Order: sequence, then C-alpha cells, then structure tokens
Amino acid sequence: MSALFQPFRLRDVTVPNRVWMAPMCQYSAAPEGPDAGAPADWHFAHYAARAAGGTGLILVEATAVGPEGRISPYDLGIWNDTQVEAFRRITRFLVSQGTVPGIQLAHSGRKASVAQPWKGGAPVGPEAYGWQPVAPSPVAFDERHPVPDELTVDQIHEIVGQFADAARRALSAGFEVAEIHGAHGYLINEFLSPYSNHRTDAYGGSYENRTRFAFEVVDAVRAVWPDDKPLFFRISATDWLEEGGWGADDTVRFAAGLQAHGIDLLDVSTGGNVSGARIPTGPGYQVPFAARVKAETSLSVAAVGLITDAGQAGKILANDEADAVLLGRELLRNPSWARHAARELGGEVHVPDQYHRSV
Repeated sequence: MSALFQPFRLRDVTVPNRVWMAPMCQYSAAPEGPDAGAPADWHFAHYAARAAGGTGLILVEATAVGPEGRISPYDLGIWNDTQVEAFRRITRFLVSQGTVPGIQLAHSGRKASVAQPWKGGAPVGPEAYGWQPVAPSPVAFDERHPVPDELTVDQIHEIVGQFADAARRALSAGFEVAEIHGAHGYLINEFLSPYSNHRTDAYGGSYENRTRFAFEVVDAVRAVWPDDKPLFFRISATDWLEEGGWGADDTVRFAAGLQAHGIDLLDVSTGGNVSGARIPTGPGYQVPFAARVKAETSLSVAAVGLITDAGQAGKILANDEADAVLLGRELLRNPSWARHAARELGGEVHVPDQYHRSV
C-alpha cells in the first residue's frame, strides 16, 4: 500500500493518512460587527466537504491573531470568543469524519488590508474596512501597497502575545494541530528576509537577529500549546533571489533551530516576499526544498506546490522527500481527491456511511 494511506503520528496525535489540505484563504468572513473574522456557513461547507472526502489533516486557512493581522478585511480571525465558538462547529465535524483539524495562525504584516482577490486584491483604506499595515521596516511590498509603519519593539512584543493568545483560543476551539505562518511575505517572513528587514536593532541585520521574532513567536505558542499536540511552521524556503534574500541554506539552518524550539513539522513552501520574483513553476517545483530539509535535518517535513495526481504524491513519499503532501488547488477542484487516490493506488481512507454506495 502506498505510504499516502499510512497513518502518521506526531506527539500524541495520529493523522490517518498523508493526504493533507494546505491552508487557502477564502476571504469570506464578515469584515466588521460582532461576527467579524468568524467562520460562517461557507467555511463550514468548504472544510466539511474535504473531510467527508477522506482528507487526513485539514489546515484551516490563515487565521489572524489580531484584526490588523488579516490579509483582507474578509479574513478569518481568532482574537475573540465569538470566533472560537464558530470554529467549534467546524472542528466537531472534522473530528466526526476522522480528520485531524489544524489551524494556521498568521499576521500579514505589510501585505495587509487588501480587497478580495476577485475584486482585484488592491490595498483598501478605512472606507472599505481597511487599516494601516505594519512591518519590520517601512518598505512597501510593491508600488500598489502603502509604506507600512515600522513596528516598535513594544509592538513586536504585543504581537508575540497575540500569537500566544490565539493559540490558547485555537485549543479551546477544538484544534489538534497549530501551524505558525512564517511564509509568503507575511510578517514573520518579512522579519526573516534581509530583502524586507532593514532594521538595525536586535530584530534586524544578522541571521540571529532576523530570526529572533520567529523564535519568540514559536516559544510563546509552544508555551501554551499542549505538549501532546504537534506544532507546525510554514516557511518560504526561498525568496527566489540570487542574492539579498532568504534562501535554501537559511531554511535548513532555521529548520534545525525550529526543532530545538519545539516545532514538530516544517511545511515547506516558497516565495511571496518579493513582488515580481521569477519563479520557475512546474509539477512539484517546491518539493526539492522539502527534500533537502528532510535529508539534512531530523525534522518532519510536508511538501506542497503543484502536487496534483496520486502517483506523483505517492512517489514523493516513496522517495523519502517528505513525510506528507499538502494539496491546495487540487482539493478545491476535487474535495474527494483522497478517496479517488486511494482507489487508484489500492489504499483506504474514511468514507462516510452516507456515501457507502460510492465505494
């Protein structure tokens, strides 16, 4: 049987298979009012369908640790108890289908306050529920984005606390896995990369200083996240720059540090921090970065990026390039991808009783 359908244990949590859902924003929460940032009917239907389709682990989309941490005003958040209660409806259903519920905790930094993608994705102001973005340095993401406010040290410490508070709420909401979003040009990634971090204090300059914020967030979350539950970190393994950015060597070094600070798995993506970066996309184009981390460290790794068919996914695991695969767009196209892959490769995944005629 393909390794895709073998269980995977991290700490005391066992995921029934290695077909996992990557976090993908839906931009469908209320932007203001008592339900701002809370998952609604769309989110329930979206995640429930993938659980019923046999997905082993679902990582709920980037969920902001504070209102200004959202990418758009329509993003999910987990900064209040109303949001916690709404998430419980989702986690209960995922668990009922044998799916492990996970959540990605995020702060979008200088890429915050933009319209929904289908409305152009341009920055928005207060007239459209927007706000002033913040970042390590006053450097705009591109010509469309405003220059962000540079965070003070006190504000950095406040955001570290927001991550810890969000982790506590995520636990209360029923999540069994938490992932810290350190990729795609959002706040933690902005601190890591010298391309976006021009600070001259303890949070900028050297590798040790640029990684300081990330490690402080990890430590704060790990301190409140139970010892029996795994903690993930999502990384952009490269800025796709020849020089002056974050690269694969940095990622391998950082991965070892993350493990020492209590991270159980590295979710390896790339890009997002440099507007207009030339990225050579293609099937599995990010897998070599995951494979290198797996080969050069003892940290568990998940691969993501244009993984679309069962044979391809199975080979990634068979070649020991990753411990699990994360599917994004393919699960948007086909919520039952895991069930179809199991049929193709001779494996088994959970099938709801109501769907027994489809087996």
